Amino acid sequence: MGASARGVLYMLLGVWRYRYFILASIKGDLMGRYARSRLGALWFILNPLAQSAVFAMVLSEVLAAKLPGVESKSAYAIYLMAGTAAWGLFTEIISRSTNIFVEYAAVMKKISFPRICLPIIVGGSAILNHVFLLLAIFFVFMLYGHIPGITILVLPLGILIVSGFGFSLGVLLGIFNVFLRDVAQVLVVGLQIWFWLTPIVYPANAVPASMKWVQEWNPMVPLVSLYQQVMLYNQWPDWSALIVPMSVMAGFGMLTLFVFFRANADLVDAL
Repeated sequence: MGASARGVLYMLLGVWRYRYFILASIKGDLMGRYARSRLGALWFILNPLAQSAVFAMVLSEVLAAKLPGVESKSAYAIYLMAGTAAWGLFTEIISRSTNIFVEYAAVMKKISFPRICLPIIVGGSAILNHVFLLLAIFFVFMLYGHIPGITILVLPLGILIVSGFGFSLGVLLGIFNVFLRDVAQVLVVGLQIWFWLTPIVYPANAVPASMKWVQEWNPMVPLVSLYQQVMLYNQWPDWSALIVPMSVMAGFGMLTLFVFFRANADLVDAL
Protein backbone atom coordinates (compact mmCIF):
# COMPACT_ATOMS: atom_id res chain seq x y z
CA MET A 1 0.00 0.00 0.00
CA GLY A 2 1.45 3.39 -1.03
CA ALA A 3 2.04 6.31 1.31
CA SER A 4 -0.94 8.23 -0.09
CA ALA A 5 -3.29 5.28 0.34
CA ARG A 6 -2.11 4.74 3.91
CA GLY A 7 -2.56 8.44 4.65
CA VAL A 8 -6.13 8.39 3.34
CA LEU A 9 -6.86 5.25 5.40
CA TYR A 10 -5.49 6.86 8.58
CA MET A 11 -7.54 9.96 7.86
CA LEU A 12 -10.74 7.92 7.52
CA LEU A 13 -9.93 6.03 10.71
CA GLY A 14 -9.48 9.38 12.41
CA VAL A 15 -12.99 10.37 11.32
CA TRP A 16 -14.33 7.19 12.93
CA ARG A 17 -12.48 7.91 16.18
CA TYR A 18 -13.97 11.42 16.25
CA ARG A 19 -17.48 10.28 15.31
CA TYR A 20 -19.00 11.48 18.59
CA PHE A 21 -17.38 14.86 18.13
CA ILE A 22 -18.85 15.02 14.63
CA LEU A 23 -22.35 14.07 15.79
CA ALA A 24 -22.26 16.56 18.66
CA SER A 25 -21.01 19.29 16.31
CA ILE A 26 -23.80 18.58 13.81
CA LYS A 27 -26.35 18.93 16.61
CA GLY A 28 -24.66 22.11 17.78
CA ASP A 29 -24.60 23.54 14.27
CA LEU A 30 -28.33 22.94 13.84
CA MET A 31 -29.32 24.22 17.25
CA GLY A 32 -27.03 27.23 16.94
CA ARG A 33 -29.06 28.58 14.03
CA TYR A 34 -32.02 29.28 16.31
CA ALA A 35 -30.25 29.40 19.68
CA ARG A 36 -31.90 32.63 20.86
CA SER A 37 -35.34 32.13 19.34
CA ARG A 38 -38.29 31.19 21.55
CA LEU A 39 -39.54 28.49 19.21
CA GLY A 40 -36.08 26.94 18.91
CA ALA A 41 -35.96 23.71 16.87
CA LEU A 42 -39.56 24.23 15.73
CA TRP A 43 -38.15 26.62 13.12
CA PHE A 44 -36.64 23.60 11.37
CA ILE A 45 -40.20 22.78 10.32
CA LEU A 46 -41.73 26.26 10.11
CA ASN A 47 -39.11 27.76 7.79
CA PRO A 48 -39.26 25.12 5.03
CA LEU A 49 -43.01 24.77 5.51
CA ALA A 50 -43.51 28.50 4.91
CA GLN A 51 -41.21 28.41 1.88
CA SER A 52 -43.06 25.44 0.37
CA ALA A 53 -46.47 26.98 1.09
CA VAL A 54 -45.51 30.24 -0.64
CA PHE A 55 -44.26 28.36 -3.69
CA ALA A 56 -47.45 26.35 -3.88
CA MET A 57 -49.76 29.33 -3.34
CA VAL A 58 -48.08 31.75 -5.75
CA LEU A 59 -47.32 29.30 -8.53
CA SER A 60 -50.51 27.24 -8.32
CA GLU A 61 -53.17 29.74 -7.32
CA VAL A 62 -51.89 33.09 -8.59
CA LEU A 63 -49.88 32.24 -11.70
CA ALA A 64 -51.72 28.99 -12.44
CA ALA A 65 -48.55 27.72 -14.08
CA LYS A 66 -48.81 24.26 -15.58
CA LEU A 67 -46.49 21.71 -17.13
CA PRO A 68 -47.12 20.14 -20.53
CA GLY A 69 -48.90 16.81 -20.15
CA VAL A 70 -49.87 17.36 -16.51
CA GLU A 71 -53.39 18.55 -15.78
CA SER A 72 -52.97 19.48 -12.13
CA LYS A 73 -52.58 23.23 -11.60
CA SER A 74 -50.16 22.51 -8.76
CA ALA A 75 -47.84 20.51 -11.04
CA TYR A 76 -45.41 23.35 -11.71
CA ALA A 77 -45.21 24.23 -8.03
CA ILE A 78 -44.35 20.62 -7.21
CA TYR A 79 -41.86 20.52 -10.08
CA LEU A 80 -40.14 23.67 -8.84
CA MET A 81 -40.10 22.62 -5.19
CA ALA A 82 -38.59 19.26 -6.11
CA GLY A 83 -35.88 20.85 -8.24
CA THR A 84 -35.01 23.56 -5.74
CA ALA A 85 -34.83 21.00 -2.93
CA ALA A 86 -32.18 18.99 -4.79
CA TRP A 87 -30.29 22.13 -5.84
CA GLY A 88 -30.52 23.64 -2.35
CA LEU A 89 -28.89 20.58 -0.77
CA PHE A 90 -26.08 20.65 -3.33
CA THR A 91 -25.36 24.37 -3.04
CA GLU A 92 -25.47 24.42 0.77
CA ILE A 93 -22.90 21.64 1.03
CA ILE A 94 -20.58 22.94 -1.68
CA SER A 95 -20.77 26.58 -0.55
CA ARG A 96 -20.19 25.88 3.14
CA SER A 97 -17.47 23.31 2.41
CA THR A 98 -15.63 25.81 0.24
CA ASN A 99 -15.47 28.32 3.11
CA ILE A 100 -15.26 25.93 6.07
CA PHE A 101 -11.47 25.91 6.53
CA VAL A 102 -11.26 29.71 6.37
CA GLU A 103 -14.18 30.15 8.77
CA TYR A 104 -12.73 27.74 11.34
CA ALA A 105 -9.11 28.85 10.98
CA ALA A 106 -8.87 29.85 14.65
CA VAL A 107 -10.23 26.48 15.80
CA MET A 108 -7.85 24.57 13.55
CA LYS A 109 -4.88 26.47 15.00
CA LYS A 110 -5.85 25.76 18.62
CA ILE A 111 -7.31 22.24 18.58
CA SER A 112 -5.85 19.08 17.06
CA PHE A 113 -8.42 16.94 15.24
CA PRO A 114 -8.85 15.48 11.72
CA ARG A 115 -9.53 18.50 9.50
CA ILE A 116 -11.83 16.46 7.29
CA CYS A 117 -14.30 16.44 10.20
CA LEU A 118 -15.26 20.05 9.46
CA PRO A 119 -16.82 19.49 6.01
CA ILE A 120 -18.41 16.27 7.28
CA ILE A 121 -20.13 18.29 10.00
CA VAL A 122 -21.33 20.75 7.37
CA GLY A 123 -22.60 17.92 5.17
CA GLY A 124 -24.41 16.20 8.02
CA SER A 125 -26.10 19.43 9.07
CA ALA A 126 -27.17 20.16 5.48
CA ILE A 127 -28.64 16.68 5.04
CA LEU A 128 -30.71 16.91 8.21
CA ASN A 129 -31.95 20.36 7.22
CA HIS A 130 -32.81 18.91 3.80
CA VAL A 131 -34.85 16.12 5.40
CA PHE A 132 -36.88 18.70 7.34
CA LEU A 133 -37.48 20.57 4.08
CA LEU A 134 -38.69 17.41 2.33
CA LEU A 135 -41.09 16.65 5.19
CA ALA A 136 -42.52 20.16 4.88
CA ILE A 137 -42.83 19.78 1.10
CA PHE A 138 -44.66 16.47 1.43
CA PHE A 139 -47.06 18.08 3.90
CA VAL A 140 -47.85 20.82 1.36
CA PHE A 141 -48.22 18.16 -1.34
CA MET A 142 -50.87 16.38 0.71
CA LEU A 143 -52.80 19.62 1.15
CA TYR A 144 -52.98 19.80 -2.65
CA GLY A 145 -54.02 16.17 -2.91
CA HIS A 146 -50.70 14.98 -4.33
CA ILE A 147 -49.61 11.79 -2.57
CA PRO A 148 -46.11 10.51 -3.48
CA GLY A 149 -46.01 6.85 -4.50
CA ILE A 150 -43.63 4.00 -3.73
CA THR A 151 -40.98 5.64 -5.93
CA ILE A 152 -40.31 7.94 -2.97
CA LEU A 153 -38.05 5.14 -1.72
CA VAL A 154 -35.47 6.27 -4.30
CA LEU A 155 -35.03 9.68 -2.66
CA PRO A 156 -32.38 8.50 -0.15
CA LEU A 157 -30.24 7.45 -3.12
CA GLY A 158 -30.69 10.90 -4.65
CA ILE A 159 -29.77 12.54 -1.35
CA LEU A 160 -26.66 10.35 -1.11
CA ILE A 161 -25.43 11.18 -4.61
CA VAL A 162 -26.20 14.90 -4.39
CA SER A 163 -24.51 15.11 -0.98
CA GLY A 164 -21.49 13.10 -2.10
CA PHE A 165 -21.06 15.23 -5.21
CA GLY A 166 -21.38 18.49 -3.29
CA PHE A 167 -19.09 17.26 -0.51
CA SER A 168 -16.27 16.02 -2.76
CA LEU A 169 -16.31 19.10 -4.99
CA GLY A 170 -16.79 21.48 -2.05
CA VAL A 171 -13.87 20.10 -0.02
CA LEU A 172 -11.61 20.26 -3.08
CA LEU A 173 -12.56 23.90 -3.67
CA GLY A 174 -12.22 24.52 0.08
CA ILE A 175 -8.59 23.41 -0.04
CA PHE A 176 -7.91 25.67 -3.01
CA ASN A 177 -9.74 28.52 -1.25
CA VAL A 178 -7.25 28.38 1.63
CA PHE A 179 -4.42 29.21 -0.76
CA LEU A 180 -6.38 31.39 -3.18
CA ARG A 181 -9.33 33.24 -1.64
CA ASP A 182 -10.81 34.14 -5.03
CA VAL A 183 -12.13 30.58 -5.32
CA ALA A 184 -15.12 31.28 -3.06
CA GLN A 185 -16.05 34.39 -5.06
CA VAL A 186 -15.81 32.56 -8.38
CA LEU A 187 -17.98 29.78 -6.96
CA VAL A 188 -20.83 32.21 -6.24
CA VAL A 189 -20.91 33.31 -9.88
CA GLY A 190 -20.40 29.77 -11.14
CA LEU A 191 -23.32 28.40 -9.12
CA GLN A 192 -25.62 31.11 -10.49
CA ILE A 193 -24.74 30.13 -14.06
CA TRP A 194 -24.95 26.44 -13.23
CA PHE A 195 -28.42 26.93 -11.74
CA TRP A 196 -29.84 28.40 -14.94
CA LEU A 197 -28.19 25.69 -17.03
CA THR A 198 -30.11 23.10 -15.01
CA PRO A 199 -33.84 22.45 -15.70
CA ILE A 200 -35.23 23.64 -12.36
CA VAL A 201 -37.47 26.59 -13.20
CA TYR A 202 -38.14 25.35 -16.74
CA PRO A 203 -38.90 21.85 -18.12
CA ALA A 204 -36.07 19.92 -19.73
CA ASN A 205 -37.95 19.65 -23.02
CA ALA A 206 -37.94 23.45 -23.31
CA VAL A 207 -34.21 23.46 -23.97
CA PRO A 208 -33.44 24.04 -27.68
CA ALA A 209 -31.67 21.30 -29.60
CA SER A 210 -28.55 23.42 -29.93
CA MET A 211 -28.19 23.44 -26.12
CA LYS A 212 -28.90 19.76 -25.46
CA TRP A 213 -25.20 19.05 -25.11
CA VAL A 214 -25.19 21.20 -21.96
CA GLN A 215 -27.74 18.89 -20.33
CA GLU A 216 -25.77 15.82 -21.38
CA TRP A 217 -22.61 17.10 -19.69
CA ASN A 218 -24.30 18.63 -16.65
CA PRO A 219 -24.12 16.05 -13.80
CA MET A 220 -26.82 17.87 -11.82
CA VAL A 221 -29.47 17.39 -14.53
CA PRO A 222 -30.17 13.68 -13.81
CA LEU A 223 -30.06 14.33 -10.06
CA VAL A 224 -32.58 17.17 -10.21
CA SER A 225 -34.63 15.06 -12.63
CA LEU A 226 -34.63 12.20 -10.11
CA TYR A 227 -36.32 14.43 -7.53
CA GLN A 228 -38.81 15.73 -10.09
CA GLN A 229 -39.68 12.30 -11.45
CA VAL A 230 -40.18 10.83 -7.99
CA MET A 231 -41.97 13.75 -6.34
CA LEU A 232 -44.16 14.93 -9.22
CA TYR A 233 -44.63 12.10 -11.69
CA ASN A 234 -44.32 9.15 -9.24
CA GLN A 235 -41.95 7.52 -11.73
CA TRP A 236 -38.75 5.59 -11.24
CA PRO A 237 -35.69 7.52 -12.40
CA ASP A 238 -33.69 6.68 -15.50
CA TRP A 239 -31.05 4.48 -13.87
CA SER A 240 -28.65 4.74 -16.80
CA ALA A 241 -28.68 8.53 -16.51
CA LEU A 242 -27.30 8.27 -12.96
CA ILE A 243 -24.08 6.69 -14.22
CA VAL A 244 -22.61 10.08 -15.14
CA PRO A 245 -23.20 11.87 -11.80
CA MET A 246 -22.12 8.81 -9.82
CA SER A 247 -18.93 8.54 -11.88
CA VAL A 248 -18.25 12.26 -11.45
CA MET A 249 -18.88 11.98 -7.70
CA ALA A 250 -16.49 9.01 -7.41
CA GLY A 251 -13.83 10.75 -9.50
CA PHE A 252 -13.96 13.98 -7.50
CA GLY A 253 -14.11 11.98 -4.27
CA MET A 254 -10.85 10.16 -4.97
CA LEU A 255 -9.18 13.33 -6.22
CA THR A 256 -10.33 15.24 -3.13
CA LEU A 257 -9.00 12.60 -0.73
CA PHE A 258 -5.63 12.61 -2.51
CA VAL A 259 -5.35 16.41 -2.57
CA PHE A 260 -6.52 16.71 1.03
CA PHE A 261 -3.90 14.22 2.19
CA ARG A 262 -1.16 16.11 0.33
CA ALA A 263 -2.26 19.56 1.52
CA ASN A 264 -3.42 18.71 5.05
CA ALA A 265 -0.12 19.57 6.71
CA ASP A 266 0.02 22.99 5.03
CA LEU A 267 -3.58 24.09 5.66
CA VAL A 268 -3.01 25.63 9.09
CA ASP A 269 0.19 27.40 8.00
CA ALA A 270 -1.59 28.89 4.97
CA LEU A 271 -4.41 30.18 7.17
